[in-house]
Amino acid sequence: MRVRYVLSEVLTGLWRNVTMTVAMIITMTVSLTMLGASLLLFFQVGKMEDFFYQRVEVSVFLKADVSDDQRSSIESALKSNGLVKSYEHETKDAAWKRFQEQFKDAPDLVAATKPESLPESFRIKLKDPNKVQEFSDQFRTQEGVSDIIDQKQLLKRVFDLLGALQTLALTVAVVQGAAALLLVANTIQVAAYSKRREVAVMKLVGASNWFIQMPFVLEAVFAGLIGAIFAFGALVAAKVFFIDGSLKALTTVLLPVDWGNVWVMLPVLCGAGGLVSAVTAWVTLRFYVRV
Repeated sequence: MRVRYVLSEVLTGLWRNVTMTVAMIITMTVSLTMLGASLLLFFQVGKMEDFFYQRVEVSVFLKADVSDDQRSSIESALKSNGLVKSYEHETKDAAWKRFQEQFKDAPDLVAATKPESLPESFRIKLKDPNKVQEFSDQFRTQEGVSDIIDQKQLLKRVFDLLGALQTLALTVAVVQGAAALLLVANTIQVAAYSKRREVAVMKLVGASNWFIQMPFVLEAVFAGLIGAIFAFGALVAAKVFFIDGSLKALTTVLLPVDWGNVWVMLPVLCGAGGLVSAVTAWVTLRFYVRV
């Protein structure tokens, strides 16, 4: 009987303040969607770092007028160097063919680039990717060497950008979350005030504070869970229609987003939405509304 009464009070309260309930659900949806997106981005950045840092190369570019003796000397030094795991010599023709393949979707760029502008190079994989500086110090003074490029430094800039986007998404989620919590607190105060006479009667007949407060707390939890479900639906839609749809070509560079990580978001968002809403409602009733 008590359970039926509490549930009926929850439904009545939600319908009585339907406008504020809808606003609360929308705000929760937006904040939880941003939270889920930032968590997925966090997982993705970590996955990309593990994947790409294990495959980074050091490119030793040769001067345009490098001689055969200088080229042979550089190759001999690479063979005998203890830091080098493997290396590959790329001629100008090979560099031009690779450039054409990589930028085949940008014909204007290919047409504006001359084959002779692409330098000859050695592409090296080190046994320890963290010893690039030591390797560079040894080879930078070699005759015939024009420049040494560490791909890890280039990747670091990309990951720094992704990290900034992650921080931005998390910041927006926190701001939206704060707005959602204020809206939950305000909704609970309005709901409790509208039922102040019923609450007074229930206290006179000996009802416990827990029994009186439970419908208000469940209203907030309901809104939080509905917002979490909508937020999860938004993440699934983004995965299906954008990541695996219109942006599918980028997955060869940015790696695909695992469905496992997406599904993990459902309990995480429901837990966050439900728990935070419940705590906010309880604190509001405890400190601001004497019921």
